[in-house]
Amino acid sequence: MGSTKKTALICGVGGQDGTLLAKLLLENGYEVWGTSRDAAGASFANLIRVGIFDSVQTISMSPEDFRSVFMALRQCKPDEVYFLAGQTSVGLSFELPVETVQSITVGTLNILEACRITEKPFRLFHAGSSECFGNTNGVAANEQTPFQPISPYAVAKAAAIWLVDNYREAYGIFACSGILFNHESSLRPKKFVTQKIISAVQDIAAGKSDRLILGNIDISRDWGWAPEYVEAMWLMLQQTTPENFVIATGETNSLEKFLDISFKQAGLDWKNHVKFTESLGRPSDIQISRADPSKAAEKLGWTAKYKMQDVIAEMLRSNYDAAQWK
Repeated sequence: MGSTKKTALICGVGGQDGTLLAKLLLENGYEVWGTSRDAAGASFANLIRVGIFDSVQTISMSPEDFRSVFMALRQCKPDEVYFLAGQTSVGLSFELPVETVQSITVGTLNILEACRITEKPFRLFHAGSSECFGNTNGVAANEQTPFQPISPYAVAKAAAIWLVDNYREAYGIFACSGILFNHESSLRPKKFVTQKIISAVQDIAAGKSDRLILGNIDISRDWGWAPEYVEAMWLMLQQTTPENFVIATGETNSLEKFLDISFKQAGLDWKNHVKFTESLGRPSDIQISRADPSKAAEKLGWTAKYKMQDVIAEMLRSNYDAAQWK
């Protein structure tokens, strides 16, 4: 990394990925800035949980407001920008499609435009999503697989990736997208089904609850460990040439298996505790999500060490204990 200290700006630093990335960058000697829409009023609970809040400089930024984006960049003068902001829930995107598309697509466009005209060029990482691929009929998706988005969230993410590609090719800026498959940690909010399951297992095992309500468990995903995925983000900006990469474990499992293993690790049988309701279903959903992360292994030297069973064990073990991350 050389003797000069690098500066990084993480847009959306308060989320799971933003927090874990901030921790990684601080460990690598970076000066780290992080944005929130209202930095003065935000709790930054995740940063506090992992013990790095005092080490991150936080500033307010609204990704949909170009002036706000430009002013934030002018203030911190970053060498690297990680755009992780925007509405993150696929399910919620069906209820809030306009907010979802604006926060993701317009936010990405503003960052790209600022990168194009800023006096100090910076390298840009954009967090894409495996949701862009839609249903591939079980075929493992790679960087060449066409996008077939089936949710407002996926449509927005696909548009954002195309914008990154366009700016990279048209203006020669160093911008790339990580097409991220599902990745989890104890920093996930409970609106995500994996954390909902883990939290329910812990509550049921402790006698605080006896029931978990879910929607459709007949889906399959590639689940990885989030601390490994932020390392892949960082590695993408250390390359000579900007490229997009699929980031995944390469292993796909059903949600029912995730549920079964989670309960078994606590000595429980999920069938005694789980109830189902159609109200939690989505208008459309991907049946099987499968990934081919071979390009990341070849060019970044990155492969996922943690697979689904390891992820479940780590999430159960951590139990929101900040000491685990120190």
